[in-house]
Amino acid sequence: MGIFDFLKGKDKESKDPKVSLVSPVNGKVIPIEEVEDPVFSQKMMGDGFGVVPSDGDVYAPGSGKVVSVFPTQHAVGLELDNGIEVLVHIGIDTVELEGGPFDTLVKEGDKVTTDTKISTVDLDGLKKAGKKDTVIIVFTNMDQVDDYSLNTTGETTKGTEIGTVTSK
Repeated sequence: MGIFDFLKGKDKESKDPKVSLVSPVNGKVIPIEEVEDPVFSQKMMGDGFGVVPSDGDVYAPGSGKVVSVFPTQHAVGLELDNGIEVLVHIGIDTVELEGGPFDTLVKEGDKVTTDTKISTVDLDGLKKAGKKDTVIIVFTNMDQVDDYSLNTTGETTKGTEIGTVTSK
């Protein structure tokens, strides 16, 4: 049982513990170890994966709800249907841009599916600012993750299943 399940009045046993993960953008899927930021590549925030995008439309990597939207719009926190918390982080060191090239399309409390566009980003704006555009998906409550597998890397399209995450 997650730390907040008591407050939410939810029984974890009623959820399917295994959730499919899809690519949140069109682009190239890479293991988290290849993300060009040690905070992510060394799994300091948790395990996950990255996608080097070919366009600026960012979708939810799984079904769940929005639990946080960063004021700088560079990241969105989701809780998947199985209780796993996911940070969708757009770009590297992009917090410094204070919202500039981002347009977040969801708000806290919104339900999302893999068809929900959560953000758009101006990739040219990121390049001009000297920032990498990798979209990073990281599980922030790893103590609740029983199993995670990334089943594919390389070129993919938005919505293509690329792995699974199972909660304890």
